[in-house]
Amino acid sequence: MRKFDGILFDIDGTLTSTNELIFASFRHIAKMFLHKEVTDEEIISNFGPPEDVILKKWCGDDYEAGRKEYYDFYAKNHNMADLYPGIKEILALIKSKDVLLAICTGKGSDAALITLKKLDIFKYFDFVITGDDVTKYKPSPEGINKFIQKFNLDKERVLMVGDAVTDILAARSAGAEMAAVVWDSYGKEEVLKVEGVKAFHTVAELKSFIAENIA
Repeated sequence: MRKFDGILFDIDGTLTSTNELIFASFRHIAKMFLHKEVTDEEIISNFGPPEDVILKKWCGDDYEAGRKEYYDFYAKNHNMADLYPGIKEILALIKSKDVLLAICTGKGSDAALITLKKLDIFKYFDFVITGDDVTKYKPSPEGINKFIQKFNLDKERVLMVGDAVTDILAARSAGAEMAAVVWDSYGKEEVLKVEGVKAFHTVAELKSFIAENIA
């Protein structure tokens, strides 16, 4: 029996192995504009808002130059990133069942669209919600609620797929179901500590779960 009418996906660490590309892009900016090396942990501590918010904080008066440099580097080095094997098959399966598909990411629209288009999955999505499209970032449910409201969906028939605790909290606040994927999550330990979380360790596990619930 079909359980979900709409499914939202986070991008980084969920659909795509972009974490190293993101770290490299921010390290490039830190070296060029802050004249220092930064660790992955320092970069992660800034996550939540989209890239432009972080770049404004880091680059100050040089924001416009820093912004251009970041996205140029991100696009030119995108070969560092890829889809996790089997992801495209999941998206094709969902679309074949006429289930609505959306992106709900904290990435800004520029980086999100670069990744979705370079990896040839933009075509699968009916709606894209980025960090630029909300006033409150995850764990706020604002992005998920926008999807629910746009398509007049029953929140209990919506699934959020993401790799972070903020995704879980956003889904729960919205009243949607959550599938926490931990195949490449930098916050895996924290995700697995969340009580009652439905965790998926492989893309194949997620595919089986989705297939069973959109038949």
